Amino acid sequence: MSSVIAATRFSVLDRSRTRQGHTNAEALRDTVRMARELEALGYHRFWVSEHHGVPGVAGSAPTVLAAAVAAATERIRVGTGGVMLPNHQPLVVAEQFGVLESLFPGRIDMGLGRSVGFTDGVRRALGRDKDVADDFAAQLDDLLGWFLGTSPTGVHARPAEGLTVPPFVLAMGEGATIAARAGLPMVIGDLRDREKMRRGIDQYRTRFRPSPWAREPYVVISGTIAVSATPEEARRLLIPEAWSMAYSRTRGTFPPLPPAESVEALTMTGKERGFYESGLTGHIAGTEEQVAHELETVLKETGAQEVLVTTSGYDRAALLDSYRRLARITAG
Repeated sequence: MSSVIAATRFSVLDRSRTRQGHTNAEALRDTVRMARELEALGYHRFWVSEHHGVPGVAGSAPTVLAAAVAAATERIRVGTGGVMLPNHQPLVVAEQFGVLESLFPGRIDMGLGRSVGFTDGVRRALGRDKDVADDFAAQLDDLLGWFLGTSPTGVHARPAEGLTVPPFVLAMGEGATIAARAGLPMVIGDLRDREKMRRGIDQYRTRFRPSPWAREPYVVISGTIAVSATPEEARRLLIPEAWSMAYSRTRGTFPPLPPAESVEALTMTGKERGFYESGLTGHIAGTEEQVAHELETVLKETGAQEVLVTTSGYDRAALLDSYRRLARITAG
């Protein structure tokens, strides 16, 4: 194993993707089960996500799901990738993470994003519009103030105040600049657009200001990684997600993951085929040797301290095998 891989932390974001023929409840239980399995493999963190009104994602309440994951595990850090702060009042978010940290001290991460609902209907249901994301920096400052006890309201967040829950900013668009100015660790993706990712990282490091939360820049790069016995098997693991993305781009809704074989049997339009093929390219996928080489390259290019793997797949056994193979790479 290369020294750069050995010096890097590896973590996982599981989006609780629903699968054709399976229930939302199964998807959530799969997430908890995966966390236990990844803890045994030595992964550093396990994060869950927030999506509202999306047929293909069961994870709509990340702090609730994080509590279930933390209760089912013992050592792995547990957090959110992320709580979408514009959807919530910062006081309530602080309270939720304060409860998590109180129950599972020293294991909770607070990953925060600035996205608002997936569709206009979801945004209306949440009582939010797109413009609320423009206030993310102020919302972030407000949230951190509840932990520091500096809110001008005179109100105190219980039990959050005085606790240390590491915050991370999911960098999309202006996120890198916001993370830098706040002095927070940053999560940036995706691995398919290396040049854009490097620009965001450079911007973040240049503008970073030390804070009570981080003295130095801390970069987490995120994206899809698939490891199998052959390149063909690794590519096959990516097929369900690639089709779901193509479906969403052409039909406006993000569906449950189909089995790879059903996708392979489809007759696609030219537009669908274009999105589908695009969804299969640019990821880190292949055999252990191929993935190790690609990881070493991207880590040297970015100088990232951590990799957050975001792979989704219909075949959960194949997905776990991919994580097992990746763990072998990272453990030497």
